[in-house]
Amino acid sequence: MLAGDEVESHRRLDPSEGEATTPRVLSVLSFVLERLVARNDQLFVGSSQQLEGLGLSGKGLNAFHGVRAPNIGIPKYLERLYKYTNCSPSCFVVGYVYIDRLLHRHPDSLVVSLNVHRLLVTSVMVASKVLDDVHYNNAFYARVGGVSNAELNRLEMELLFLLDFGVIVSSRVFESYCLHLEKEMMCGGVGQRIERAVLTNSMDDVTEISVEDSLQSSSPPQLVD
Repeated sequence: MLAGDEVESHRRLDPSEGEATTPRVLSVLSFVLERLVARNDQLFVGSSQQLEGLGLSGKGLNAFHGVRAPNIGIPKYLERLYKYTNCSPSCFVVGYVYIDRLLHRHPDSLVVSLNVHRLLVTSVMVASKVLDDVHYNNAFYARVGGVSNAELNRLEMELLFLLDFGVIVSSRVFESYCLHLEKEMMCGGVGQRIERAVLTNSMDDVTEISVEDSLQSSSPPQLVD
């Protein structure tokens, strides 16, 4: 199910080798997103009218909203994406950059429990296509992420148009986001350093740190939303 003729696995050790193979970026990103989502959910719990007033219905990130939040938490969801898709750890940082860019372009929209999973699978998939020489196709990502292939195709196009196809992340921007995520982790009392990778793309040299963010089988089992 690899895209094109890409048939080799890469950048990954056997999952049986344990947690030592899990990149630290997953725990760092999980910490930051869980705190962000918890705050946003708490602010507007039980108030659909307020959610509509904040651009969560009809525009912005509306396309990424599910009827209800998935049962799987953010940490396990990120681990699942990493375990089955063979994407490089850098894809998670770049995916976070994409989400932050969306918030800059649509400041009235929020990342909440109803949209965070779809945002993650879509952004990580697009990042993998940009960064990785070998990557799985949309159908495989859809199975891993617990959405239909048709929905993920639609979400991919939605993401690209919302970003105005601005998917290039320079080494400087990548490093700034790594530092930002590490700083957020330290504020929570835990210090972890994200794995760095050399990015060949260097067209975009704008740093975007959102004010909102500052505060064993080779084929995955079906994930039901």
